[in-house]
Amino acid sequence: MDHTRVVAERCPTAVLCLDPFHVVALASTALDQVRREVWNEARRSGDKSGARWLKGARWALWKRPERLSERQQAKLASIAVVNRRLYRAYLLKEQLRLVFHEPDSAAAIALLDAWLSWARRCRIASFVKLAKTIKQHYQGIVATLTHRLSNARTEAVNTTLRLITRRAYGFHSADALIALAMLTVGGLRPSLPGRA
Repeated sequence: MDHTRVVAERCPTAVLCLDPFHVVALASTALDQVRREVWNEARRSGDKSGARWLKGARWALWKRPERLSERQQAKLASIAVVNRRLYRAYLLKEQLRLVFHEPDSAAAIALLDAWLSWARRCRIASFVKLAKTIKQHYQGIVATLTHRLSNARTEAVNTTLRLITRRAYGFHSADALIALAMLTVGGLRPSLPGRA
């Protein structure tokens, strides 16, 4: 049973918001698919140096522009000149990311609508498919942009708990794992010698 259907049945007044991280991750996956297609085309045509150069472009395409190193900025500038389709895919990914950073909800929704229009007619198969997926979940994304909700804290706690579980491997009982988890994310502050 689909989780959205369960929520609709059990909590009919609940508003379903989709996490921005996962929406942008779909765009990163679509971008990486384009990068692999371009890389495979270069390999098939016998352009070994071009294929090797494209393989090293992954991080320049994935990172936020403000976090790029000088070398990655140069790589991205080269992609803009050498392969317009790959660069358009990068711009589509970045534009979708910016939708969730727009502070004004109405402007963010308008930006999302403009992105959908662009993605539908971009003639890049992975982004046309992504536009269809986003259109199917449009109401959940609009709810996210309206209510500004995210499950980032929950994801962070889950990641921390997974790391604690890995660290607790070999403990003789689950009590030690539970104690470690409670100390780390449970907000407990046991009194210790020397602490006021």
